[in-house]
Amino acid sequence: MKISRLYAAALILIGFFFTGFQCSSTEITSAKLYIQQKNYDKALETLQKEVQKNPASDEGYHLLGYVYGEKEMYPEMIDSYDKSLGISKKFESQINDSKKYFWANLFNKGVALYQKGVATTDPDSSKMILEKAIYNFKYAVQLEPDSSDTYKNLAFVYLSAQREKEAIEPLQKLIDLEKSEDGYRYLGEIYYTEGLNLKNEYTVSKNPEDSIKAQEYFNKTITLLEEGKNLYPANTDILVVLSNSYIAANKIETAIDAFKTGVEQDPENKYYRYNYGVLLLGKEDFEGAEQQFQKAIQIDPEYQNAVYNLAVTYVKWGTDINKKNEAEGKMGDEFKEKYRQALPHLEKVVQMQNDDAGMWELLGRVYSVLGMQDDANNAFKKADEIRNK
Repeated sequence: MKISRLYAAALILIGFFFTGFQCSSTEITSAKLYIQQKNYDKALETLQKEVQKNPASDEGYHLLGYVYGEKEMYPEMIDSYDKSLGISKKFESQINDSKKYFWANLFNKGVALYQKGVATTDPDSSKMILEKAIYNFKYAVQLEPDSSDTYKNLAFVYLSAQREKEAIEPLQKLIDLEKSEDGYRYLGEIYYTEGLNLKNEYTVSKNPEDSIKAQEYFNKTITLLEEGKNLYPANTDILVVLSNSYIAANKIETAIDAFKTGVEQDPENKYYRYNYGVLLLGKEDFEGAEQQFQKAIQIDPEYQNAVYNLAVTYVKWGTDINKKNEAEGKMGDEFKEKYRQALPHLEKVVQMQNDDAGMWELLGRVYSVLGMQDDANNAFKKADEIRNK
């Protein structure tokens, strides 16, 4: 997650004009002088007397809001500004400028705290710092409710603090404001994870409510990410979570139809090809999966996931042929041809990523089936070395 950049503190500081005191109360005149002197405690005391004496003092509440802001008492600041505007719009321009000023301060502090929090190795210290970042972004949102960057940062801090459910609201707001790619991606992941957790709980509890709620989350994920897919068809994270949600919701045919349509509409989209292939492989439609992975690789020869899954398709295909032959009492080595087809793709994958023990082990198994024992031993040895690091 990349949090939005720190805003440059280029906003003009709020100024008050201390002329024409003749129309102001004694408290207002004194408060302005205290503010000028940055004596905010005395200014606060004086302004509280002003609004007690004169509840309709729009200027009193306006100045009181500014003082609360300087004292970092943001709920009171917002309340005072709202009261001033509720009395009249006389100070609306100054209040809006003031809100922007304090929003920038809160935003900048929030970014700095977030960066410090994620860099802190001690879990308790990191949690405390992230809590402060959340505090700053929450009030920044209240001051500038149309700032998408603020919602984005607030959501990312929640996610970093492992408070995923609380990230839902700012992520949804981010989508509402600008159809954000990150909004779709992360909100979809939260919904899908909630659905999985409930599905796992159901396997233990057998409580039908858990199963129903899980299905509701999967459906929410599908609705959200179908929209996200249409807007961002190249986002692999969105496509993967959408595919997994279809599967978890037992909507395999719907998923296949959706990605088949995507391939037909955009045949050069390697991500559609890949995800369609994964779904076909799950149905053991080996020929169909082979075709989709091959096409994805034609589009992008370095598309590692497609190269790997094409190899897996051939391995599973060969295993399936062998099992059927054994069940029918047939003898034959035709299944090995599929392993031979898998071999160059697996060899390419371990060149692209040579630190994955599972890939080396699969390569070793293929070598063994093909009678290439020295190569198999080397592959298994490499897998052990990686695991024992």
